Amino acid sequence: MCTVFAYKGHVIGEKEIRSILERTRRRGPDDEKILKPGEDIFLAFQRLSIMGVDQRGMQPFVYNGTYSVTNGEIYGFRKIRRALENEGYEFHSDSDCEVIPYLYEKYKEKMFSLLDAEYATVIYKEGEGFIASRDPIGIRPLFYGYDRDGNIAFGSEACLLVPFCKEIMPFPPGHYYKGGEFIPYREISKVERYTYQSEGEVTRNIREKLINAVEKRLDSDTPLAFLLSGGLDSSLVSSIATKILGKGIRTFSIGMEKDPIDSKYAERTAAYLGAKHTNVTMTESDVISILPEVINALATYDITTIRASIGMYLLCKYIHENTDTRVLLTGEVSDELFGYKYTDFAPDAEEFENESKKRVRELYAYDVLRADRCIGDNSLEARVPFGDLDFASYVLSIDPEMKMNRTGHGKYLLRKAFSDGPWLPDDILWREKAAFSDAVGHSMVDDLKAYAARYYAGKNLEKEYGKYPEEGRPFTPESLLYREIFESFYPGLHRMIPGFWMPNSTWPGCSVKDPSARVLSNYGKSGE
Repeated sequence: MCTVFAYKGHVIGEKEIRSILERTRRRGPDDEKILKPGEDIFLAFQRLSIMGVDQRGMQPFVYNGTYSVTNGEIYGFRKIRRALENEGYEFHSDSDCEVIPYLYEKYKEKMFSLLDAEYATVIYKEGEGFIASRDPIGIRPLFYGYDRDGNIAFGSEACLLVPFCKEIMPFPPGHYYKGGEFIPYREISKVERYTYQSEGEVTRNIREKLINAVEKRLDSDTPLAFLLSGGLDSSLVSSIATKILGKGIRTFSIGMEKDPIDSKYAERTAAYLGAKHTNVTMTESDVISILPEVINALATYDITTIRASIGMYLLCKYIHENTDTRVLLTGEVSDELFGYKYTDFAPDAEEFENESKKRVRELYAYDVLRADRCIGDNSLEARVPFGDLDFASYVLSIDPEMKMNRTGHGKYLLRKAFSDGPWLPDDILWREKAAFSDAVGHSMVDDLKAYAARYYAGKNLEKEYGKYPEEGRPFTPESLLYREIFESFYPGLHRMIPGFWMPNSTWPGCSVKDPSARVLSNYGKSGE
């Protein structure tokens, strides 16, 4: 990951900006640069070198009065680059992100709908001001805020804007900013036309598109590895990559010391693939002590996101401190496309589809936020094959009736797509899902709940809950603990998060007071 920052105004200057950037040093530990293209214009970049790793790849890039800072990966950039070179554009680095100012010069804001990328970018053009954009899913983070004079600022993380902006909000995915307006260029959850194909055609397309999505994400000038939980999604990504690369890969998993669930499945998958695997163990003490650091990094109070981040954060911390890995491929976004445990309770296909679209629209605030912060704050880069725009768009377009769980196996189409061939052992391919925060070991969530209960022992909890606005109000000791820690870092900024991630309470069987899949009647053997 890298850090982008942009500001127009006089409330802070270069000295203050340099100090503020210390907050995100881990996102871009390799280099830092601040440019001042105008009297009150600042562009800053902190670099994690992944592509074109020498000094020539350092940003901001400048071309013909166009300045750009970009955090992300531009897939197919070599093809784009060759086409631009044929038109006379001259490149000066091997960085994929150098195409941005050239593309803007050629296409203006139309370029955003042409990109196949996970990205957040801020461009400054003389005579036009700031132009900013974010990928349609929101895999790369970007926030905006306004100083006391009403001037806008952009930053990769909200913590960059807290010192001088009162109101801070996530930059809307699939939008660009220009001339003071946020303009949509692609709504990923909008389906223009549904696909009504046979099961064979659908599963073949799923397989081919996911293979392509993984393949394009293996392009790196630095070492890459895989987060392998032992669940379906990360196991498929690892299997596909192994076959594409034709050699063993590096994989990592994590589990509680007492009762790890996923660890044994991760080890079995790694052995099947011939991977070099490392399993990390965490303890109750690790979980409790890392909690404030995780919430500060996440900038959220959401229960599910925090629970699921603790193991991932500790694992990425281990990877950063003990290996030369720079890039991690993960399994996020599959659940939103194919369904969670609770979507088995969807009353009909229309309800299922509406829920899927809602979850995809809100991904930027939950699962992909978790992946970005846990990975990026440990000086690593995340790549998300299931978030590939072509793949995600196709899956969303599949006849919703086909995506319903009619077989007793959630994500049936995805499993079926890889059932023909030695991709994974059957007991991994057809294993029922266990949510990551549960699958690292049930004791982790139990320990967090017990700690919160002790922390607030003797307190009037209803009074404590009532201190907060109804929107996102805490409702358990655990959620209160998370909210108080969040407020200590981001006071009054709860609107950055849409609310608590919870199953759809209007569905039978889903009116629950805890987001864990463990409370659902269909949890079954998924937690074993």
